[in-house]
Amino acid sequence: MNTPAAALILIIALAAGQQASAQQLPGNKETVEIGLSTDTIAITSGFRGTDLTVFGALDNADPLIQRQGRYDIVVVLQGPERDFVVRRKDRFFGIWVNAESVSFQHIPASYSLASTRNLQDIATPKIFGQLSLGVNNIFYEPIPDGFGSSESLKEFTKELPRLKLKQRLYNQRPGDVQFLSSTLFRATLSLPANVPVGKHIARAYLFRNGEFLRESSTSLNIVKAGLEFRIYRAANQYSLLYGLFAVFLAVVTGWMGRLVFRKD
Repeated sequence: MNTPAAALILIIALAAGQQASAQQLPGNKETVEIGLSTDTIAITSGFRGTDLTVFGALDNADPLIQRQGRYDIVVVLQGPERDFVVRRKDRFFGIWVNAESVSFQHIPASYSLASTRNLQDIATPKIFGQLSLGVNNIFYEPIPDGFGSSESLKEFTKELPRLKLKQRLYNQRPGDVQFLSSTLFRATLSLPANVPVGKHIARAYLFRNGEFLRESSTSLNIVKAGLEFRIYRAANQYSLLYGLFAVFLAVVTGWMGRLVFRKD
């Protein structure tokens, strides 16, 4: 099934679910539901990044607050957690070498955010801090004994998100969540060409008048495909044989190069 058709079916399903929920639970507070335009993205050699569309619906929304436009949505796609080392380079006798470093653990390998408005217009920094919502509010957990001093830890903690933003693995797009109707919305998230492989979690956060109400989540799998995937799988499942073959291939390539370019 192509993407536009899948998106249309997803919108219809969310709308139907919203109507059913409103009929069955008329007195309940607002809730939010989301779905993805696709649940799997294949990475090939020609992959140059893409946009992921997230569709959602509000249930049991207050009509007055809807007309006032006081509902806000923040959608996040968070990549698998990894360990990272941030290093500082210093000049040593005219050569740049690695100097002090700080190690972090359980850090999202990628982080894409879209929202109806600028975050400062949706809620207070305290609320976003409590939710760990936004690039500057992620908890960058250092590995115990992985840093020298509290001053260096503070410095390197500020540097980590800056490096991620520079690599385009972290990004924030205010205004890229749009309401298609009074209750249906669509979010567009940016996935860079270097997006990590693995299970990603998409979450939608519902706010009303600056107050956080609910969240909903679903998953996205990003996998390698084609020749790259077969090489990647062989390197992980048969590491010894893969290493021996790589050495053999290097020796054969060097020997053949010597035959081709030798001077008689």
